[in-house]
Amino acid sequence: MNLLALLKGLGVFTLAHSFVWFQLNGQFFSEWFKNNMLLTVLFGIPISYLYIIGTRYVVEGFDGLLWPGRFISFTVGIVTFSIFTAMFMGEGITTKTTVSLTIAAILVAIQVLWK
Repeated sequence: MNLLALLKGLGVFTLAHSFVWFQLNGQFFSEWFKNNMLLTVLFGIPISYLYIIGTRYVVEGFDGLLWPGRFISFTVGIVTFSIFTAMFMGEGITTKTTVSLTIAAILVAIQVLWK
């Protein structure tokens, strides 16, 4: 396992998922997002690039395996969504969300720690 590549991938995935959150949900709290839909759609191009780079790093981190990267990206997305939704939309983290986040953390732990 290449830990540096894995950490780079986590960072890039976090950035990409953060941008996606604003791209999809900005319309609910910002007039700018609501009124600039075409520009918001165009943000998908650099976001896609970030996902490609993040996938490359994570696959490199797991010595060429694809599945761990998929679970890592999923988990980063769930965590990012939970945090941003609580921060920007005021939707607290419920028991159901806490259980889901715990399951997501278990998925990452399995992929990283299981040899």
